[in-house]
Amino acid sequence: MNFSSASNLFFEIILWALMSFVAIPASAQEINASVTIDRSQLSSTSLNYLDNLPQELEVYINEYDWTDANFRKHERIGVDLQITLLNVDSNYNFEAQVVIRSRRPIYNTTQETALFLYNDENWNFNYTPNRALIHDELQFDGLTSLIDFYAYIILGFDFDSFSELGGTPYFQEAQNIVSLAQTTSSPGWSRSNNRRNRAQLVADLMNTNFELFRQAIYQYHRQGLDAFLNDPPKGRQQVLKALQKIQEAKRNTSSNLVFDIFFNAKYREIVSIFEDADPQVRLEAFNLLSQIDQSHLTEYRKLQ
Repeated sequence: MNFSSASNLFFEIILWALMSFVAIPASAQEINASVTIDRSQLSSTSLNYLDNLPQELEVYINEYDWTDANFRKHERIGVDLQITLLNVDSNYNFEAQVVIRSRRPIYNTTQETALFLYNDENWNFNYTPNRALIHDELQFDGLTSLIDFYAYIILGFDFDSFSELGGTPYFQEAQNIVSLAQTTSSPGWSRSNNRRNRAQLVADLMNTNFELFRQAIYQYHRQGLDAFLNDPPKGRQQVLKALQKIQEAKRNTSSNLVFDIFFNAKYREIVSIFEDADPQVRLEAFNLLSQIDQSHLTEYRKLQ
């Protein structure tokens, strides 16, 4: 082979490699989390190392591939974690609570809709200076296992909103973390202590009695909200049907945890959906909501 042909072959290989690189779309992680930490209730003055914890948690969540799905940047799930540190001992064992919020884009709009809102008031973990946060779902850790648990819960709600029962694999991952946690004495993971906790939450989501609720999540978001811009009356009817499914699901169980989570995140949005509807549709929505979610009745009266 002469120099000219070798040179041409070399440049052809380089060009092919560059084209192959360009042709492969960059995949974005699934979650875009923002973390804030309030330690105003702690009296210790030796906790400056906590200054970096919010950023470390954001990296831990945002740079991990939680699924095999390919999320575009604008499709990422927005998550807010508001952590309040309540107490700490000399061995860096913390008592805390955390409010978790997640939201997803509404199709064909620049708006987002809340998917999950929950206040976890019973969180214990150990966090020492210079500690690295490592994903290890085979070993329980008070700090990272809780983060993993809620990441999978959030993913489950998100996937349920795009396909019927699509979140099942992620709720199963959350259930695995609960099972691992229950081999420890860490609080908040055992159903025997408190019915409104992590164990109860994922147990309900995996219970066949709640499949109607999860189907309603899909109908509310994919068939209702995502179609609302193009056809508001049709979108409202889909939301009404989703609420009727939730009403039927509530009749099949005595646990209200997942219903409370849904309506705490959605009650203002639901009112805004029906505010401009015909009087008959507004009244139908009010009558339904007043039966299944009396805790936000004051807000729903705007529909009368």
